[in-house]
Amino acid sequence: MPTPTDLTGRCYCGALQYAATGPVQLKAQCHCRECQYISGGGPNYFMILPRDGFTWTKGTPQTFTRSDLDSPVTRCFCGTCGTHITTELTDGERIVLKVGTLNDPLAYGGPKIAIYTCDEQPFHVTPGNIARFERLP
Repeated sequence: MPTPTDLTGRCYCGALQYAATGPVQLKAQCHCRECQYISGGGPNYFMILPRDGFTWTKGTPQTFTRSDLDSPVTRCFCGTCGTHITTELTDGERIVLKVGTLNDPLAYGGPKIAIYTCDEQPFHVTPGNIARFERLP
């Protein structure tokens, strides 16, 4: 059973702020091309949390959903500074929270798995003690 946690964070400029509580379901890093676009080239470090434990405490995010995919996710970001904060998964029950937006990034503790290593670049660094998956486990 995942350990419940209380997290807070914000975008780069502070226009968006959030609070999250609930069990962390997964801590990972993703190497897919989509995440490389969003992160600026590196893997994306994230946590999956229950959607009902996440609240925007300041501001309203802009959203983007690709129209060319069968089951697209919705990405939430700051319309002022562009910081990508969450991804709303298609099940409506979970969100992906970007670790770089945490007020205390140490709360992440590091990834437990690496996914989409099929898109991993030679300059990406993955801890040697975590499970690696070509796509999703």
